[in-house]
Amino acid sequence: MNPENRKRKRSEAPRLTRDDWLDAAFQAVVDGGFDNVRVLVIAQTLGVTRGSFYWHFNDHADLVSSLIERWRKREVELDRALQLDATDDPKADLEHLLEAALAHAGADLENMRFELALRGLGRRDPVVAKMLVEVDAARMALFEDKFLRLTDDPKTAEELAVLFYLAIVGSYQALSRPTSPPQAKDYRKGIITDYLIRRQVKT
Repeated sequence: MNPENRKRKRSEAPRLTRDDWLDAAFQAVVDGGFDNVRVLVIAQTLGVTRGSFYWHFNDHADLVSSLIERWRKREVELDRALQLDATDDPKADLEHLLEAALAHAGADLENMRFELALRGLGRRDPVVAKMLVEVDAARMALFEDKFLRLTDDPKTAEELAVLFYLAIVGSYQALSRPTSPPQAKDYRKGIITDYLIRRQVKT
């Protein structure tokens, strides 16, 4: 790095944090997928030169991997919080879990679109694919545990967890469309709740 770049690096470093860059990269993915993550374009958006970028990251690959790792850690933390958030009413717990899953997808669709882009990246990146398998397995374990409390039957709990996850993923796809009406989330939430949760309660 030449002296001028080092000078810029020192002068711009206090202006932006690592998370500022990660937030901007996240938005770039939301807007156009991972191919849209370009250091120079992000620097221009943030109003700095690339010197600020190299204060926090080694290169473009480091930025992308750091962005994905931040997403993974937040998903793990969310799953852990939902696992611990249990009451004496397994039906209510599952309804809360569904609401949390759909809400996490995003009031403004950003988290939802990021995950869809990440899954697209996983189709051509084996490291990302492996990470997504682990994330999906953790989510399935959470869902199975919640349904087991509702049904007391391991096989039924496993099957319902699969259907529950498929319904959530399908909702992500449908709700990510720009033309999706405002009531679409509540409509899907009602169907999932009725068929997969309330109808499993023994009367």
